[in-house]
Amino acid sequence: MSTPEAAEARSAFTTRAPDFSLAEIETLVRERYGIDTAASMLTSERDLTVRLDAAGARRFVLKIANAAEDRAVSEFQNRALEHIERTVPDVPASRLVRTLDGEPECLAERDGERHFTRLLTWLPGRPLFGTQRTPAQMRGVGAALGRLAKGLFTFSHPAATHEIVWDLRHAPGLLVRTHHIADPELRARVEGVFARFRDAIAPREPSLRAQVVHNDFNPFNLLVEEEDTDRISGILDFGDLVETFAIYDLAIACAYQVPEEGHPFEPMADLVGAYHAVHPVPALELDLLPDLVGVRQAMTIAVSEWRASRYPENASYILRNHAKARAALVRCADVPREEARAMLRRACGL
Repeated sequence: MSTPEAAEARSAFTTRAPDFSLAEIETLVRERYGIDTAASMLTSERDLTVRLDAAGARRFVLKIANAAEDRAVSEFQNRALEHIERTVPDVPASRLVRTLDGEPECLAERDGERHFTRLLTWLPGRPLFGTQRTPAQMRGVGAALGRLAKGLFTFSHPAATHEIVWDLRHAPGLLVRTHHIADPELRARVEGVFARFRDAIAPREPSLRAQVVHNDFNPFNLLVEEEDTDRISGILDFGDLVETFAIYDLAIACAYQVPEEGHPFEPMADLVGAYHAVHPVPALELDLLPDLVGVRQAMTIAVSEWRASRYPENASYILRNHAKARAALVRCADVPREEARAMLRRACGL
């Protein structure tokens, strides 16, 4: 009997990540960039991400894209990084390192496949994940996302509207994946969230602001200063960059900041207020946030269980946000929507 997985087209979500050895990577960097380095693997879901240590305490990150990734999409991501460097240089994003030929990217060949490859500067700091959440840190996260979103508001590219699983617009399409969710009660809850989005939120999309957004502002993709974990020192991984609705990007950032104790929307209020001060949010969009936060949490559960069943050897990485998403989905659902909306409106002075 056929399954959705058997019939789906080749994509970066259904094709294994590139398989280059550390020695091959070191040779590639030496030949293409003229830099002698020692390589070590970093965790990644769809691509190959490598840390490179060079002389003089210099560090870099090499990203080798999945062969199924559309080259235009990878170029879109690089042009976005260049746009950020020109227009909002205070945003702490990596810079592209050019090849010996002066190019911002190159192709790495392996087993008849050509992989889009880029070398990036290393960003200092430690992951926000695992640090003590404080109101000041949440304001820092919100302000950083607001500055980034404001900078990207003026950016466009022909590949910006490419389809990506993690775009909240496509949440209803994940209903065909929910059979991978083992817990029947959790599966029913996730399906209810997707159905509500399809019926109550998606019809309102024509009135929402669209722009290119980071689309994955989670604690693993944010760095903070070693000695002051309230200060954001780096924004990582532009691999989910896409043109979608700005409020969806903000909802993603909020979805990862639900505390285990206390009011689940309190940290979000700090984050949203700081974002709004930089990149104002219309009140009608703000009122959608409580439901949109739940959509992202449901997506994390559905996509991670689907992907983990497909690639069990990488399950620990793929499922890293699953438990928190499940707990957050339940906690947020227990808060009356009018109460949550009022909290977020007050945080924005509305």
